[in-house]
Amino acid sequence: MDWNNKELVFDAVQQDGCALQWASDELKNDKEVVFAAVQQNGCALMYASVALQNDKEVVLAAVQQDGFALQYASEALRTNEEVVFAAAQNNGFALDDAPGDIA
Repeated sequence: MDWNNKELVFDAVQQDGCALQWASDELKNDKEVVFAAVQQNGCALMYASVALQNDKEVVLAAVQQDGFALQYASEALRTNEEVVFAAAQNNGFALDDAPGDIA
C-alpha cells in the first residue's frame, strides 16, 4: 500500500484508526486524515504529528472516542479543562493522565 496516498490512507484509518502509524509524516500532519483516525480510534492520536496533538479540535475528538487518548495530547491540552472533562466523561480513569492540579 502507498502510505503517502491520502485517499488510500484516509480509507484505511476509517477502518482502523491505528493504521495512521504507517502513514507518511505528511499525512500524520493532515488534519482531515488524523481527524478520521481519532474518530475511529482515539488512541490513534499517538501517531499524529506534534502539531495535531496540540490541536484542540483533534484532541477533543480523540478523547471523546477514547478518554485514554488524553495521554497523547500535548501538555498544554492535558491541562485544558474542556479536554480533561471530555476525557473524564468518556472514561473516568483517563484522569490518571491529567496533571495533578487538574485531576
